[in-house]
Amino acid sequence: MNAIVQVDKLRKVYGATVAVDGISFEVQQGEIFGVVGPNGAGKTTAIECLEGLRKPDSGTVRVMGIDPQVDGHILRERAGMQLQQSNLPERMRVWEALDLYSSFYPRAVDWQALLTRLGMEEKRNSAFAKLSGGQKQRLFIALALLPDPQLIFLDELTTGLDPQARHAIWDLVRDVRAQGKTILLTTHFMEEAERLCDRVAILDHGRIIALDTPQALIRQLGAGERVVFSPDQLLPVDFANSLSGAVKLENQGDRVVIQANNGRQEPLVSEVVSLLAEKGIRFHDLRTEQPNLEDVFLSLTGRGVRD
Repeated sequence: MNAIVQVDKLRKVYGATVAVDGISFEVQQGEIFGVVGPNGAGKTTAIECLEGLRKPDSGTVRVMGIDPQVDGHILRERAGMQLQQSNLPERMRVWEALDLYSSFYPRAVDWQALLTRLGMEEKRNSAFAKLSGGQKQRLFIALALLPDPQLIFLDELTTGLDPQARHAIWDLVRDVRAQGKTILLTTHFMEEAERLCDRVAILDHGRIIALDTPQALIRQLGAGERVVFSPDQLLPVDFANSLSGAVKLENQGDRVVIQANNGRQEPLVSEVVSLLAEKGIRFHDLRTEQPNLEDVFLSLTGRGVRD
């Protein structure tokens, strides 16, 4: 595979704050590459350096072989960009936005065909202010696709959208990748990264602390099946010790979470249910879960709230 993005020891500092601290990675042609991290981890700063919107303090960045600081105008003709904060005049109609933006590019795609492909044909005459959140995001994706880009930047694509709109946008992103495009996205949603991304870089305090496929990162966590339930009474203090193998018991409000390690062979849920019955403990809302990318994220970055 060919690297379409190459980042080597990228660093960006604001006063005493190190936003990006010497990160290095590559994005391969045709993949969806995700960048995730807590608030203030440096995600947007890093992406804006790749887009040419911010100047790195040190390190090298090449996007499709282009230095964004030297040939930013060429990059913007060949890459699509959906920014974290985007807006249009409230009265601008959908077709007017697409027609205007297509005039910025020497080889713009047919915006009318693009409008149909993105399911926005019936909204072509709607004012921007009248669009729903999901429709606005589809419009911004359409604007990013106008230059027929090899690479598309998507920054916090589905923040604020309801579940239906979020899944519709995910389907759209998959369709775009199926056309041979490369996508670099940032997101706060671990489910989004796990479902969409071929590889994920986890940033924390400006550094990459993990980079691999979502499946490999989950395997590296070493966690197994998880049983979650709400008991009608407090569990005995030795409840976890009565279960075979290495397990961890955690109380989360009125819920109990029992986590097995990855090496456990027999199902945990049957043993938990049998033990509850043996001790005469009634319970409800029992379910099993498999480890996911959110577990990896919390394990690496902690559970503390970031502003």
